[in-house]
Amino acid sequence: MSELPGPDAGLRRARAAVGACFFVNAVLYANLVPRVPEVKAALDLSNAALGAALAALPLGSLLAGLTSAALIRRFGSARLASSGLVLLSVAVAAVAVAPGWPVLAAVLLVAGALDAVVDVAQNAHGLRVQRRYGRSILNAFHGVWSLGAVAGGLLGSAAAGAGLALGLHLGGSAVVFSVVALLAHRWMLRGRDQDDGVHDDGVHDDGVQDDGVRPEPGPGARPAPAGRPRMPRSAVTALAALGLLAACGVFVEDAGSSWSTLYLRTELSAPPAVAGLGYVALAVAMTVGRLTGDRVVDRFGQRRVVRTGGALAALGLGAALAFPSVPLTLVGFALAGLGVATLIPAVFQAADDIPGLPHGLGLALSNWLLRLGLLVSPLLVGLLADAAGLRTALLVVVLAGLGALVLGRTLRGRAAA
Repeated sequence: MSELPGPDAGLRRARAAVGACFFVNAVLYANLVPRVPEVKAALDLSNAALGAALAALPLGSLLAGLTSAALIRRFGSARLASSGLVLLSVAVAAVAVAPGWPVLAAVLLVAGALDAVVDVAQNAHGLRVQRRYGRSILNAFHGVWSLGAVAGGLLGSAAAGAGLALGLHLGGSAVVFSVVALLAHRWMLRGRDQDDGVHDDGVHDDGVQDDGVRPEPGPGARPAPAGRPRMPRSAVTALAALGLLAACGVFVEDAGSSWSTLYLRTELSAPPAVAGLGYVALAVAMTVGRLTGDRVVDRFGQRRVVRTGGALAALGLGAALAFPSVPLTLVGFALAGLGVATLIPAVFQAADDIPGLPHGLGLALSNWLLRLGLLVSPLLVGLLADAAGLRTALLVVVLAGLGALVLGRTLRGRAAA
């Protein structure tokens, strides 16, 4: 059997460029997080005021997320990702010069909007590169994002520890990472994103001609209704299922980032140095799972990997909640992170490949639904924790793992050799 030719140098450079975009996207905000207490003190904000300002981030992402597909068709995913990162770096740096709460909230609103657009654009371009590779590489991009988040947190912590002025720190970071984003653009794929879905005869996979006009119906065919074309019902159903699947992944991730430290500290009386390890266990396991997930997906298929991962997350955290102890809880969060490592990349790929939708549209819609889940998850768990206790509230995460086990059936199985 003859082997498929490997990627050429240009395609490898494009892969490295997309990885650089994912890394920069994660670094920029993570670089700010360790210095949020200084921003709060400098502007003399209450906890409620700071929380309201930080809530502008997901609000901005929800407001702008649905524009991503149209912007990709207008400017291209490569230009949108690289230029969006430059603007995002400026927005994050502007936090240092905000004179008060209104400007801070406005800057974070813009940053959230830019982050949503960049996220869709870099994933869209990563999927373009993946299609040309002919095998899964998207999980590795998300693994690089996780590494960028860790690097950004360390960079911000180091700057805070050294007493570096906030403006100098964020301004210098904006310059450095903007240069990286602009250099990455030079290596990204050329051409229009729409051309990836066009056959040699000029007709898209969904039957739409390259000029956006549907071909003339044959004799006896019912004429298409006038006006804007509607999204096929099958596409709506697929997006709904993928949105719920993405929400399952978000609930598991949010349990680690928002609630693991509090659960270990208050429910299990873990010391402060140990309580923070719940999130570390989940994040490290997720990063490892993403960096190694492409080979596993190529071998077993998205469906089996996501369903097995959902069962692993439910079993790990279910056992930790049933038999509460610090060691078992750390293992449970690690298993949860490993279990959902490939879930979000799988949802993005499946949404971008929905028949009847141009590349970028399904991706943008699934990304928006994911961000809606990010907004709902902490609120729901918090309300349940107040009503029944945090240990009971975290059963939502077990249900999310079981949801991934069930909804993972909608994903693609192993590709034929």
